Amino acid sequence: MQSNSVVPAWARALMGLVAGGVALGIAQLVAAFAGAKSSPVVAVGDAAIDLTPAPVKEFAIRTFGENDKTVLIAGVLIVVLGGIAPLIGTLAVRRLAYGYAGLAVFAVIGLAAVLTRPDAGILDALPTVVGAAAGAWVLGWLVRRATAIQPASVTQPASVTQPASAMGPGSATGPASVTQPASAMLPGSATEPPSATQPANATESGGAGEDGSAGGRDGVERPAVMLAGADLWTFDRRRLLTGVAGGAVVAIGGAVLGQALGGRRAVDAARVRVALPRPATPAKPIPAGADFHIRGLSPFITNNRDFYRVDTALVVPQVDPNAWKLRIHGMVDRPVELTYQELLGMPLTEADVTLTCVSNEVGGEYVGNARWLGVRMAEVLRRAGLRSGADMLLSTSADGFTCGTPVDVVMDGRDALFAIAMNGEALPVAHGFPVRQVVPGLYGYVSATKWVVDIKVTRFDQDEAYWTPRGWAAKGPIKTQSRIDVPRSGDSVKAGRATIAGVAWAQHTGVDAVEVRVDQGQWRQARLAEVPGPDTWRQWSIDWDATAGQHTIQVRATDAAGRTQTDQEAPPAPDGATGWHTITVNVT
Repeated sequence: MQSNSVVPAWARALMGLVAGGVALGIAQLVAAFAGAKSSPVVAVGDAAIDLTPAPVKEFAIRTFGENDKTVLIAGVLIVVLGGIAPLIGTLAVRRLAYGYAGLAVFAVIGLAAVLTRPDAGILDALPTVVGAAAGAWVLGWLVRRATAIQPASVTQPASVTQPASAMGPGSATGPASVTQPASAMLPGSATEPPSATQPANATESGGAGEDGSAGGRDGVERPAVMLAGADLWTFDRRRLLTGVAGGAVVAIGGAVLGQALGGRRAVDAARVRVALPRPATPAKPIPAGADFHIRGLSPFITNNRDFYRVDTALVVPQVDPNAWKLRIHGMVDRPVELTYQELLGMPLTEADVTLTCVSNEVGGEYVGNARWLGVRMAEVLRRAGLRSGADMLLSTSADGFTCGTPVDVVMDGRDALFAIAMNGEALPVAHGFPVRQVVPGLYGYVSATKWVVDIKVTRFDQDEAYWTPRGWAAKGPIKTQSRIDVPRSGDSVKAGRATIAGVAWAQHTGVDAVEVRVDQGQWRQARLAEVPGPDTWRQWSIDWDATAGQHTIQVRATDAAGRTQTDQEAPPAPDGATGWHTITVNVT
């Protein structure tokens, strides 16, 4: 058995850290070929998302925004590599089998997370198994490099002179002193300790180093001598550090290469090759007055790179359009299965639609407007033949996420699409390539499934989507909202004529009026931009004679049905935030 006292604590932690890093890096590399969903880090992260209470998820979205998944992955790595791996290193130095057992425990956790994912197969276990095996090999290799057993090594002069009287009873009569080679004094021999004036476990500098290793006061590790019959262990700092450097290269290289090879390039290349057909039903031209072109005001069309992203996908699914299929089944007369090329061959509709996330706070950024191209969902559902009583479409993403969309909303004539393009180009991978849902008038969590691959026609009283059992409403019609973009809260504004501007939305009803007030004064009507239809947000602006001091500005909108947004503040859960967007500015 090895002794932890021979190996410093930092060295034990480093061994476990590098072994864990290699395990995860190699697993990520193998997952690049087996599929991203087979990555144990991704699977454990997804499981953590599923098990996280809804209030914690809301906090993560509010605090970290679109970076919430990056923070989660970092948290998983910190827990595994920062907390658990060093413990495994300590166990391995005590007894290598203990370290292997620790790695095995976490391999089992990773396997459980991987194999319980939707559509998981036995091959999805391969990255975790190979990664754990690689980590175990590296762990043993580092332990062997850092420690060694040398039973014949002693730290004393090449010969030892002992008085004859020191020889045991029954010894032969000889000269007054006897010189013996040090090599003759092996552990377990019948000779006396190697020196009459020095303990057998001492080094030539007089003791162990400050870090617990057997070293001299000059800081150089030297072999540690144990008592007769005991193992003699040494710690080799240089061999450990060179081994650690090699292991770190493997760990980082595996992770980076795995990420690069994880289907991203192939899918990106396939996306670039997509030739978008002309729409059978083009969108109405965007009116000339749809955008005020005020600096700081959200443009009427949100660029793809600026469009918000909120979803549960820890790693963006890489879906090959050539292998993609959409299955329609459940309460239908004729189950339907469509390929990507078949979908592109159907009559396409183009529409300007604003999407909103239910997690959006009053005045928040999780809203954007784009021009979408796709096949009407109603057309596909008519092919399948909806049965009487069906009121829910349970859609499933390639990564297993589900959402429930009311059937009546999709079938009422609005531009509810299986979208293939966004702002004139094939969907960005992060926004659902090759196909996603776009349904005007509903929050995204009940309508906007990205990477959609399956539609089950069912009932709300028979099935639940991902967010419903987590405390969110089963149906999520969008609430009328307005936001101040210019000026921003906390800005300094020069005294005199100033502009207050922003956007308001009430999909699929439309915005009919926007009012602004300053310092609890009278509400004043804002000027409204033109819009092509009721499914987009609407820019608004108003002039303000700003006077010196601190001022509070509020905005409210009224939809085309005559409903004015309430001043009652409510959080996003369970069905969308309410209240008036209020900002404070300083006028100088």
